Amino acid sequence: MKFFSTCKRALPGLCLLLAGHFASAHEAVYADPKIEGRWDVTIMENGQVKPSWLEVYHSGHKRLVGSYVGISGSARPVSLIEFHDNKLHFSLPPQWEQEDNDLIIDAVLQADTLLGTLRAADGKTYPWSAHRAPSLVRAKQPVWGAPIKLFNGKDLSGWKALGENQWVVEPGGILHSPKSGANLITERKFEDFKLHIEFRCPSGSNSGIYLRGRYEVQIEDSYGKSPQKDYMGAIYGFLTPSEMAAKPAGEWQTYDITLVGRQVTIVANGKEIICKQTIPGITGGALDSDEGAPGPIYIQGDHGPIEYRNIILTPAK
Repeated sequence: MKFFSTCKRALPGLCLLLAGHFASAHEAVYADPKIEGRWDVTIMENGQVKPSWLEVYHSGHKRLVGSYVGISGSARPVSLIEFHDNKLHFSLPPQWEQEDNDLIIDAVLQADTLLGTLRAADGKTYPWSAHRAPSLVRAKQPVWGAPIKLFNGKDLSGWKALGENQWVVEPGGILHSPKSGANLITERKFEDFKLHIEFRCPSGSNSGIYLRGRYEVQIEDSYGKSPQKDYMGAIYGFLTPSEMAAKPAGEWQTYDITLVGRQVTIVANGKEIICKQTIPGITGGALDSDEGAPGPIYIQGDHGPIEYRNIILTPAK
């Protein structure tokens, strides 16, 4: 208000021009239920299908804001989303130090599908599309089936590496990735389940367990740290644990995870750190963005050494 008062006294013409500019910029943004909600995104990058995710919601009566997950990295806030005449536009600053360009998305809403383009951090433009994400709300509580031993402790039966395999099975039934390399996924796919898994993370290392291949439960050397969305026990970039339950690096630790629809409960080392919270969408590094479909268990092997054992899944019937 002080700016415009001074402006009126000094440069009335300029003041009116600026006031009109700010008003038109503000009015170009509309809250609209047609665009608000969660969207499962697909990017065609050099002939390959890459998953991504978007959420749009209103702040106040007109302003649209949101959250975006790229092909990698964590969920990032979007401070302004423009939507007018079924046209969507927003941008994000670079996420990594080596990136030079803003990420820019332009799309048109057709029925319940967004079709458009992504100008990526490399400056190149790629086809971008999105469909409304399913709610995944279950009508009733699951009835659990018989437990399945996903890792037999002897070999990699039932698993496949996404790339050149560095995983080895060691005495005592230990599944070991001695260095950064390929990620590992189950050949079977699952919908709702309870998962027990034990892991040992060396100092400074990092891994993760992707539920249905889409939602990463973070594993990291986090002993003594305050809970964060990218430390141990978090749903990466989305859900922060209620407390830090990590043991010191090099000790065996356990997760007991229950996933029903989007609702997740995580017990780490005997402590419930996330209780029936909703996972909004896929996390960076997901295999796909088809959230309504069953998916594998996928464990990260590209962020340093990690060990696993006693991997047991109990599926819902």
